[in-house]
Amino acid sequence: MAQQKNGQNVDVNQLLKVRREKLQDLQERGKDPFQITKYDMTHHSMEIKDHFDELEGKTVSIAGRMMFKRVMGKASFCNIQDLQGSIQSYVARDNIGEESYTDFKKYDVGDILGIKGEVFKTKTGEISVHATEVTLLSKSLQVLPEKFHGLTDTDTRYRQRYVDLIMNPEVKDTFIKRSKVISSIRRFLDAQGFMEVETPMLVSNAGGAAARPFETHFNALNEDLKLRISLELYLKRLIVGGMERVYEIGRVFRNEGLDTRHNPEFTLMELYQAYTDYHGMMDLTENLYRHVAKEVTGSEVITYGEHTMDLSKPFARITMIDAVKQYANVDFNEIHTTEEAKKVADEHHIEYEDRHQKGDILNLFFEEYVEEHLIQPTFIMDHPVEISPLTKKKPEDPDYVERFEFFMNGWEMANAYSELNDPIDQRERFEAQEKAFEAGDDEANHTDEDFLNALSIGMPPTGGIGYGIDRMVMMMTNSPAIRDVLLFPTMKSLDK
Repeated sequence: MAQQKNGQNVDVNQLLKVRREKLQDLQERGKDPFQITKYDMTHHSMEIKDHFDELEGKTVSIAGRMMFKRVMGKASFCNIQDLQGSIQSYVARDNIGEESYTDFKKYDVGDILGIKGEVFKTKTGEISVHATEVTLLSKSLQVLPEKFHGLTDTDTRYRQRYVDLIMNPEVKDTFIKRSKVISSIRRFLDAQGFMEVETPMLVSNAGGAAARPFETHFNALNEDLKLRISLELYLKRLIVGGMERVYEIGRVFRNEGLDTRHNPEFTLMELYQAYTDYHGMMDLTENLYRHVAKEVTGSEVITYGEHTMDLSKPFARITMIDAVKQYANVDFNEIHTTEEAKKVADEHHIEYEDRHQKGDILNLFFEEYVEEHLIQPTFIMDHPVEISPLTKKKPEDPDYVERFEFFMNGWEMANAYSELNDPIDQRERFEAQEKAFEAGDDEANHTDEDFLNALSIGMPPTGGIGYGIDRMVMMMTNSPAIRDVLLFPTMKSLDK
């Protein structure tokens, strides 16, 4: 294995051997960097640059990874990279002492240093730290990717995110923004009177969504359990218990495929509010997205790829039937039976399964003809009852439910209901889901008797919604794939 250095191939194994020898020499001389337990850092790089007028001539202590070094006889320059960015340091023998300077010249790119010195500006105008002390805080025993080509292989970037964060500053910026998105959501909801809660990840019945669960075995109780696919059913239990506004941000797990928008474990936020309906959830979603966009990006206009989405305008609201009529020129108000729906599906080459009913086929038309057109923020309302087992029916049209999906950039970003609180109706829906499972739908819900018992005690009219946090972060950071916003995405083992 070799890499380019000054136009010549260098044996990486030899470079690694040299680094270990340098460490051994330091240890033999009583200068083992791994024995250092702390370093009193006073400033980060951007703080110094942003407040140069106040700090010029004053002593600061910085710490970070050395990403560049140029030795010029009795004086040298290096660049130190920290959380906020990087800053240059001027290191001279006469200022730090001959022994320290001799050691410094042997330090490698990738080593972590602490540098104490005065803030000044070079003749070329670069804000720098004139070192009076240099401390080796950690010895890097591995070679970083070659500077000018960087770390570009996506597989390696995802597997070795720690190297990706070092070599690609924009990646660190993405994850700083991810943290800001979640903090912004919490601030918004807390101000609205919501309470954040935590519910079980290991469950006996993984319900609340249409997905295949991961299964495991709990030895202590000798019981099979599942990893949750949703947060819904436990949060609704809390509404029954009188907690009127609750939310949870947490990992859920779905045993499904990998692509640019799907990872088997991902971050979901669900919230439930008593005494409101899906219209209340639409209003909350509009306000939440505007709030987060403004705090994280500084604007209510988001650019993602080739699309620009304006969150400042009222979000479009259209029923699923009207959307299909608009984009597929098929009016499901004129289709009254499953047989008629299947006939129209055949005419439009829409594939369906024998078990599918009229409502399922309406949804298939929507997925085929409509989704890709929903670039600007849009609420798709009033889904068929067949695909909404936990949603309250529309009183004037019980074939449809009070549900919406929120779309941007052609993606589903959120899913919301006027929650079903009728325990008799809910039991019938569960029974229909059990029949669907027996007919081959391995993503169907199963009957949850404890949840039915909770509904029997009484749940007030409630609005609920689930947001895909990873997709929201993708949108706010213009990231092309979900793996770009997950610090450690799921990867196939290299041993397989």
